[in-house]
Amino acid sequence: MGANDGILSVSGIVLGMAGSNVSTRDVFLAGLSGALAGIVSMAMGEWVSVSTQRDSELSAIKDETLRVQDNLDDEIDYVVKKYISQGIDSNLARQAALEMFQKKPIYFGVIERYGFNPKDKISAVGAAITSMISFGLGSVLPLLSAVLLPKHIRVLVTIVLVTISLGCTGYVAAFLGKSNNSFKAVVRNVVSGILTMIITFTVGLLLKR
Repeated sequence: MGANDGILSVSGIVLGMAGSNVSTRDVFLAGLSGALAGIVSMAMGEWVSVSTQRDSELSAIKDETLRVQDNLDDEIDYVVKKYISQGIDSNLARQAALEMFQKKPIYFGVIERYGFNPKDKISAVGAAITSMISFGLGSVLPLLSAVLLPKHIRVLVTIVLVTISLGCTGYVAAFLGKSNNSFKAVVRNVVSGILTMIITFTVGLLLKR
């Protein structure tokens, strides 16, 4: 959703500036500054978030390692009880748990107790770069449309283009998230974008030179 954030943030900035009746150069500089700030903040935020998540996962792996080393039977009993609570036969639950902990005790222990695969390694740097690129790409459309279009139509055309873009990103997000109601996701995304543009443009008009 980094692209969506880029579209929303920069369109709000450039339309706010356009509403205040400043020069095209000022609109461009404000939009560019907002885009650069957004790119950096998104990248840093994603890096911190993923790094924190990875630290938590490493702590969980360490904790499970100690549990397995100190009392393997307790871990097996934990999994057996978990399976029984899910409706699995007690004998089958114990057999499955014993087989798992004989093969890879820490691996299966982490999965069953903490709910993540210890072999999956998330790259904080990769996530930051992806977020940075997606935000930057999203900011290009509103920035260029507000700067390159003639002054008398740039606000209207920018709103139309941004609305279409938000509809597309909303649909893609719903598709990737396997949502059963993509229409609702599109409407929600478009409405939030339109409200953002209306508010920022109105503020710009109120501060008009």
